[in-house]
Amino acid sequence: MSPPSRRLQTKPVITCLKTFLISYSLIFWFTGVILLAVGVWGKVSLEAYFTLASEESTNAPYVLIGTGAIIVIFGLFGCFATCRGSPWMLKLYAMFLTLVFLAELVAGVSGFIFRHEIKAKIGVAYDNAVTNYNSTDGSSSSSGAVDIIQRTLHCCGVDNYTDWNKTAYFKASGIPASCCKDSANCSPESLKDLDMAGQEVYTVGCFARVTHVMESNLGIIAGISFGIAFFQLIGIFLSCCLSRYITNNQYEMV
Repeated sequence: MSPPSRRLQTKPVITCLKTFLISYSLIFWFTGVILLAVGVWGKVSLEAYFTLASEESTNAPYVLIGTGAIIVIFGLFGCFATCRGSPWMLKLYAMFLTLVFLAELVAGVSGFIFRHEIKAKIGVAYDNAVTNYNSTDGSSSSSGAVDIIQRTLHCCGVDNYTDWNKTAYFKASGIPASCCKDSANCSPESLKDLDMAGQEVYTVGCFARVTHVMESNLGIIAGISFGIAFFQLIGIFLSCCLSRYITNNQYEMV
């Protein structure tokens, strides 16, 4: 048995580590809520952009929502493990934090490395969506996405509004009404004439604006993910330290 003075020195350290780890776990739980919110926001706000790349579909919003839900659960588990002072629970908590840290790090680095490939795929997908555009086909989600993007970003076509001249839709109906600056001033006749349409529709192409919006929003998501990933190193350190101190204290009492 260790001297009482040594045990008395160990207990304040354990109490201090517990306080820090509970505080950390509550913050970690809150980051899970943030990831959930970002995932839901990404699903709702960026749905049109993800729809364009349906052939190269992305599950990024669902990944964020799932990760956020898991973090919320394990954040509560971390608080419970700390209050119980269970070494094996604390080690399990540290293992989970390590796995999430590595997964987020790999995902973030992969997204950064392949960002140009993603941008190129979006360009091909948007060009195909414009070429195959059909506003009368309610089942065409890509056509609906094109309309949403053109109205929201105030743009028209891929590189500019004249891109519609190459489509089958233009030959039948002209430029889509979603390109109009003011729908009240757009007539079917002017939409079928590129010179007249140039005064009534947005002339800037959508590809540059779509990629700018995607890169801006993905930058926010990546920043939050990297911040959370490195924040987990603190939890790993605290969990391992607390588990070790509790185990040593149990041996000292024997």
